[in-house]
Amino acid sequence: MNKMFCYQCQETCGNKGCTLQGVCGKKAQTANLMDVLLQQLKVMACTVEPNRKNGLLMIQSLFMTITNANFDDERLRTQIEKVRSITGVTCKKVSCGVLACENEDIRSLRELLTYGIKGIAAYADHAAVLGFEDEEIYKFIFKAMTLTTEDVAAETLISAILECGGIAVKTMALLDKANTAIFGNPEISKVRIGVGNRPGILISGHDLCDLKELLEQSKDAGIDIYTHSEMLPAHYYPELKKYPHLYGNYGNAWYLQNKEFASFNGPILMTTNCITPVQESYVNRIFTTGMAGFPGVKHIADRVDGKAKDFSEIIELAKKCPPPVQLESGEIIGGFAHAQVLTLADKIIEVVKSGAIKRFIVMAGCDGRQAARQYFTETAKLLPEDTIILTAGCAKYRYNKLQLGDIGGIPRVLDAGQCNDCYSLAVIALKLKEAFALNDVNDLPLSFDIAWYEQKAVAVLLALLHLGFKNIRLGPTLPAFLSPNVAAILVETFGIKGINTPENDIENMMTAK
Repeated sequence: MNKMFCYQCQETCGNKGCTLQGVCGKKAQTANLMDVLLQQLKVMACTVEPNRKNGLLMIQSLFMTITNANFDDERLRTQIEKVRSITGVTCKKVSCGVLACENEDIRSLRELLTYGIKGIAAYADHAAVLGFEDEEIYKFIFKAMTLTTEDVAAETLISAILECGGIAVKTMALLDKANTAIFGNPEISKVRIGVGNRPGILISGHDLCDLKELLEQSKDAGIDIYTHSEMLPAHYYPELKKYPHLYGNYGNAWYLQNKEFASFNGPILMTTNCITPVQESYVNRIFTTGMAGFPGVKHIADRVDGKAKDFSEIIELAKKCPPPVQLESGEIIGGFAHAQVLTLADKIIEVVKSGAIKRFIVMAGCDGRQAARQYFTETAKLLPEDTIILTAGCAKYRYNKLQLGDIGGIPRVLDAGQCNDCYSLAVIALKLKEAFALNDVNDLPLSFDIAWYEQKAVAVLLALLHLGFKNIRLGPTLPAFLSPNVAAILVETFGIKGINTPENDIENMMTAK
């Protein structure tokens, strides 16, 4: 088939839907295979028990369908057969493709639930890799997937979406527990953004376990390891930063990889999303692993019998490559996850009460290609000097290298980590609510100005709504999968709103609007 329909990401064509090829680079055939995989996962949800084995297969399969995770048709076909081998049946009531549901509002609610589940699945998989699982998460995903196949009222789907927010909180808390138990609590850290004179390996994505194994296997190889995009926060964890050859961070957000990977010179390892169509300039030195995939790119096999992945081929290739070309110089600072920030709580409370800090602005989430995202850079530049930006996710690259100064020694950009570390920002806010003896977290001097791109951001948004946060600005556009009626529910119930101009939004945020 040479036609498709996908509108799960923020950059979908015309903010309506991609029908011939994804803006992400996904071919129609690939999109249709993903539709078949989702169909088979719904059959699975309706027919088998959500035990650990089936739960893992479910979350890994869902993860493969997230934007910019996997473009490899053969691996998608293999995954479809894995699911079919579990179910062994065909369920006639389970249709294939988004547009099979004709009712616009029911379709919108089903997709909102599905995309929230996809985000949860990605975070649950990260936790499972580290040995942390919760079968309640699997049970909910099976329940929710089944709901998307049934003729139920809108109210039932809305209830499930709200429950999805609670499960998203549970999942991000589990991943936070996994990361801190294995790698320690993030610490305030300075990260180099220049380059050394040795060959290097660039690692991107979100999988800290992959990075740990790569660091261990390469520690005596005479090469350096650089992080890219969402792997930047690895530098904040004690058990990772102790490796001296974890040199620094190279480049910016995911969408610039087609240029920055060419100049890196050494091999690149994509551990999860976000991979973009691979360019000729680096096709012979890029590798995927985990749920990531791209046709013609070498894939590093999963762990077997508890043994580490084998990164020897990447390490040997790195030794033969020239050092990376320098893109920039200097340092950036991060590591402001909840455990670290809460040690500074007394100081933060003091400067807020003194009036030195007037407002916290949460500018977390995803970065992306669209020129409209310059809004977030301009907003950061124009915010009053008595404001603090709280961030997590690759959205930070829009402003984390600006010279915005500090307030009483507190940097004006506090980076909590990866996109899942939006959980940290929520924990900080809830603890500050207690410290200020407030009844409602929305009474804090706190505003949300969130950038979204893909389905993990949907899970984060639902988590924030579950925790009671309201009046969240979301941009550059509201999701295309929200029908007018469903969007109205979010606006009326939770105060969700689109972005305007930086000047207008800053004025409103500073007056708690």
